[in-house]
Amino acid sequence: QVQLVESGGGLVQPGGSLRLSCVASGSIVSTNAMGWYRQAPGKQRELVATLASDGSTNYEDSVKGRFTISRDNALNTVQLQMSSLKPEDTAVYYCNANLRILGTWGIPRDAVYWGQGTQVTVSS
Repeated sequence: QVQLVESGGGLVQPGGSLRLSCVASGSIVSTNAMGWYRQAPGKQRELVATLASDGSTNYEDSVKGRFTISRDNALNTVQLQMSSLKPEDTAVYYCNANLRILGTWGIPRDAVYWGQGTQVTVSS
């Protein structure tokens, strides 16, 4: 069994900062891409930022220059540092991980997992 557990959400005023963390645990051989998505009320889930195993990053246009994604492969964690937060950043943020795991009979395979989500609210 593989689990992703997020932490760090909350209520912050506009212009403030928050740091989200996600820890992957279980029968993990290695991490491929890890990232963050968000879903605001009435909207579809959208990509926020991703970080591949080679270190390449991808950010949604509206968060470029304000959010920074980082990871610790040894600890199977990914973080999202969010600064200069705006009310439109309000959403449930989900951790996403593309992992190489030990499958049936110990055969490695790739699989995608999601965290349970953490609420980020930006409001005065």
